[in-house]
Amino acid sequence: MAGLDSADEHTVVRDGLMIASHALTGDDLRIEDVWEVAVHGAPVGLADAARTKMKAARELVERAVHDEHTYGVNTGFGRFVSMSIPDEQVAELQLRLLRSHACGVGDPYSPEVVRAAMLLRANALAKGYSGARVETVELLIECLNRGVLPHVPARGSVGASGDLAPLAHLALPLVGEGKATVDGELLSGAEALAAVGLEPTRLLAKEGLSLINGTQFMAAMASLGLVRAWRLARTADLACALSLEALQGSRTSFHPAIHAARPLKGQREAAANIGALLEGSAIIESHRWCDKVQDAYSLRCAPQVHGASRDLLGYVETTVEVELNAATDNPLVLVDEGLVVSNGNFHGQPLAFGLDTLAMAVAELASISERRVERLVNPSLSDGLPPFLTADGGLNSGFMIPQYVAAALVSENKALCHPASVDSIPTSAGQEDHVSMGNASGLKALQVLANAEHVLAIELLAGAQAIEFLAPLEPGPGVRATHDAIRRLSERLRDDRSLAEDIERVAAAIRDGSILAAAEAEIGELQ
Repeated sequence: MAGLDSADEHTVVRDGLMIASHALTGDDLRIEDVWEVAVHGAPVGLADAARTKMKAARELVERAVHDEHTYGVNTGFGRFVSMSIPDEQVAELQLRLLRSHACGVGDPYSPEVVRAAMLLRANALAKGYSGARVETVELLIECLNRGVLPHVPARGSVGASGDLAPLAHLALPLVGEGKATVDGELLSGAEALAAVGLEPTRLLAKEGLSLINGTQFMAAMASLGLVRAWRLARTADLACALSLEALQGSRTSFHPAIHAARPLKGQREAAANIGALLEGSAIIESHRWCDKVQDAYSLRCAPQVHGASRDLLGYVETTVEVELNAATDNPLVLVDEGLVVSNGNFHGQPLAFGLDTLAMAVAELASISERRVERLVNPSLSDGLPPFLTADGGLNSGFMIPQYVAAALVSENKALCHPASVDSIPTSAGQEDHVSMGNASGLKALQVLANAEHVLAIELLAGAQAIEFLAPLEPGPGVRATHDAIRRLSERLRDDRSLAEDIERVAAAIRDGSILAAAEAEIGELQ
């Protein structure tokens, strides 16, 4: 992939999909690019423009080796910043840095998060502010392209100076140490490189620090989480429309004039989506003149709640879009100014806030969804649907326990949404006296997101079951397409069976966007 100048010049086919290559410049990586590389395995290259910038920065670093007291080049780290390192030991310093910092614990990050972090670290180095050699970055990119997946324990980062422990584990295989997986087999770093025809490198001045000083694991979780969260937000509109049809609710609450009177962007988009999904509904038309005056808040106020979550996701997206192409190293190599200068761009506070916000946004989508599930299964609230959506109640429990599961997940999310970003524990003997805890924010956000996907899956399953009791009346085309997509994943529940696998299949289809795509194929792209 060496020498690519644009991400559109080369493509590969993976799992039947045509996937473009991404030439890293450090300046134009997008959130959707991170998803394509991390999830679909799109290949990566290094743009010629990036090579030029990196070489200029490297020359400045090599001159700084002989200067007096340049942090990260010829000094110790953290509290040891005042300790000078002689020229003959500056390379050894970088190797020992990786070894000392690779002390994370716990279960590893998912493969997708690790791949995303590899991509983001390579892109940050390609920006030309870190001083790493082109050869070092090319080795990292080749590991990504050839399937060398570093084994990275997920706990141990305080989110400043970036994600030090995780990135150290990420970098160790480049020098033939640490552990990495190739084709599902966990190997030593040296064995993993050899398995794909690569050789370890010997780090030179500042390169170890350049590999580990940054926010890339936080940014990886935020990027992947945002793609899933936006799919979840649009799927929440599908689920609401399906439930509203099944509960024979009113569509008047989604009239555009209502939302123009309170013109919050997310609210207007959610209302427009739900309104479009209800267009052409025979069910809605059948009770236009009924005596019900108002629906419950979980239906009537869905645009306001879904929209508020959307607006929070918009804030997170703005932060992450900047972070993907930001220079978060310390020290930064400022070529135009001729300086290698200490700074605080590695601090993860913007991402920590963003990840906590993402968790809150998706938790609320799950919370209101669970309330709609309750209305579907509760005969006191469901306007004529059979109790727990089963025709043979007593012998069958129907959807009684899936609502319990949704309630449990929503309750768990409440605890997980306590923000990690408002905490700080000083490290490095007080030198690093305020940290972001952004890694904890990210891990919690991904768990909240997974919980929310399962809650929405339960609502979709319950809604699909409920609407069938209204036959022969038909829902609108968008809701019908949503129902049919669910039925391709889960048969109608007649006699009781375990729904665990059904819930997992539907949650996976929310995550990969296929349910959303089915509805959009019928009525056009949702906002």
